[in-house]
Amino acid sequence: MNYIFVSFFKQFRTLSGFLLVLVLILPGCSRKSVNNTLNNTSTGNYVTDKAQRLKIERRKGYSKVTIINPWQGADNVNLVYNLVRRDTVFPSELNSSDVIFVPVRSIVCMSTTHLAMISALGEDISVSGVSGPGFVFSESLTKRIDAGMISDVGYDSGLNKELILSISPDLVMMYGIGSESAGYVGKIKELGIKVIFNADYLETDPLGKAEWIKLFGALYCKEEIADSIYRSELKSYDSLRLFISENISLRPKVLLGLPYKDTWYVSPGNSFISKIISDAGGDYLWKDTESDVSMPYGIENVYLGALKADYWLNIGSIKSGSEINAVDERLTKLPCYLTGNLFNNNRRITSKGGNDYWESGTVFPHLILEDIAAIIHPEIFREHELFFYQKILNN
Repeated sequence: MNYIFVSFFKQFRTLSGFLLVLVLILPGCSRKSVNNTLNNTSTGNYVTDKAQRLKIERRKGYSKVTIINPWQGADNVNLVYNLVRRDTVFPSELNSSDVIFVPVRSIVCMSTTHLAMISALGEDISVSGVSGPGFVFSESLTKRIDAGMISDVGYDSGLNKELILSISPDLVMMYGIGSESAGYVGKIKELGIKVIFNADYLETDPLGKAEWIKLFGALYCKEEIADSIYRSELKSYDSLRLFISENISLRPKVLLGLPYKDTWYVSPGNSFISKIISDAGGDYLWKDTESDVSMPYGIENVYLGALKADYWLNIGSIKSGSEINAVDERLTKLPCYLTGNLFNNNRRITSKGGNDYWESGTVFPHLILEDIAAIIHPEIFREHELFFYQKILNN
């Protein structure tokens, strides 16, 4: 197994520290080399690989971005955005009202996963507004929020359109949870502000989700850096996956989640986390299900299946076994609870609830993969120190 990259990252326990070094060691990451790459790009060149809902095509003078089925339940919905560099001749075949000029200088983001990719490219300074600043983990962005340099723009019906208008960003990056999202998006567009939908959260392959950094690479004219980060992650993830598959003989059964008001929303088998559990050598209890959304089950139905679980992961916001008991006492009778095999993904979290699992974990899913593999296969990761996860005590 190639542990070089994994071990290398562990020397830099912060994302910013890692990225600084990564940029320094990557050849040709300067803005000058990026410009040369763009100038030499042939037409009709698709640059995405694993992502199922994102296509980026390099065309003469601009990039054509297509977001495929951008929200849950969407069918045959394609959103097309044309990205034109500010310093190039405007392509005659495009209408200026239909383009986004790049590099983006000011952006409002509605998801912390978007912020992680912007940070990975070293463009924190461009973030002028976010939805729910308390959920931001990044130390750099938190400092800018505390200094009043990043505004809270609200969300959905509470979206502060007047504030967004006063910020006057080059772009608002949204994510949709349904076609109803078009309502408030339309109101922003009426203000003359460009809006782009991001569907990374719907990707079922961790590497497909990580590949969305290429969208930000296109938005900031840092395509080469974004591609280098993605290719490094691809190599690290695949090396780790191969090592796991060659060194395990059993696949422990894994339970996920926590009930909410008598309903247990179960992640389907075609989900991002189900794929990581499989790659980590686990046997997710609901691996054979398929859905575009979390599936609601009664507690009793999930409980019967959970009796077979060896490990219980991603347990809501739980930090102690007593909190599980407070949710439902029956859950403390599960074998995985009694054996103490409880681990939650909230080791790196701020006092306000910003969780790095949802930020840098999106850009570097091999770190999630290694954590989960080390939890369910400690025999092959004896020296591993958990990064996103922590053990939950059952007493």
